[in-house]
Amino acid sequence: MGVVGNLSIDRIAGSPPRIGGGPYHAARAIRLLAVRGDLFVRCADADRRFLLPRLAALGVPLRVVPGERTAAFTFEYDGDRRMMNVDEVGDTWTPRDARVVDRRIRWLHVVPLLRSDFPTETLAELARGRRLLFDGHGLVRRPEQGPLQLDAEFDRDLLRYVTVLKLAEEEAELVGDVDVPELVITLGSRGALLRAGGRETRVTTRPLERDPTGAGDAFAAAYVVSRAAGHPPAAAARRATAIVGAALR
Repeated sequence: MGVVGNLSIDRIAGSPPRIGGGPYHAARAIRLLAVRGDLFVRCADADRRFLLPRLAALGVPLRVVPGERTAAFTFEYDGDRRMMNVDEVGDTWTPRDARVVDRRIRWLHVVPLLRSDFPTETLAELARGRRLLFDGHGLVRRPEQGPLQLDAEFDRDLLRYVTVLKLAEEEAELVGDVDVPELVITLGSRGALLRAGGRETRVTTRPLERDPTGAGDAFAAAYVVSRAAGHPPAAAARRATAIVGAALR
């Protein structure tokens, strides 16, 4: 399996800057599962010395696409509720950029931070011969600096290339009904809801004892690893939930 997306620089509740972005949090789950998973990431060249050693330390195979801007966010938590500010919008991946992903990879976790990260034509290129898990950030998060704004003004044609759509609860409320083979709605400390094959499955979890940053990315990566290994959707969701708890502890 593979993971593709932008890295970010995160500042949480006044703490010093730290590495963020879907590929980093997904890599933590991949490391715990002790499976092969390739990362395809992007950040500004000027930020490589800060970000890449922290990512490489996880021991997951890594390929870096040259970039001009690194996404950056500041946020804090009130229970499951997150207040986020967009400090910088990261680079947009083009179809040409998407061709760096190894063609032998058949399951791909696509982790946009904002709607501008992966346009429809890029997702179409990534989906050639593959199954994609796409994160709902790429549907509802507006690519604008300032307090994070959500809306449902996305290109619904994008969904035709998606096998698994992962949405946070507030994203699911905005997006409404979608036609995808597998839909996962994460519910924070209340677990997750899976809809696949005409069935709905509720997966429970234990509350985390630290900030939940990256929980959704770790869940999605573990879900993709499990599906790629032949686990059915419900079993993959249960396994992914257990991995999130371990990864964030």
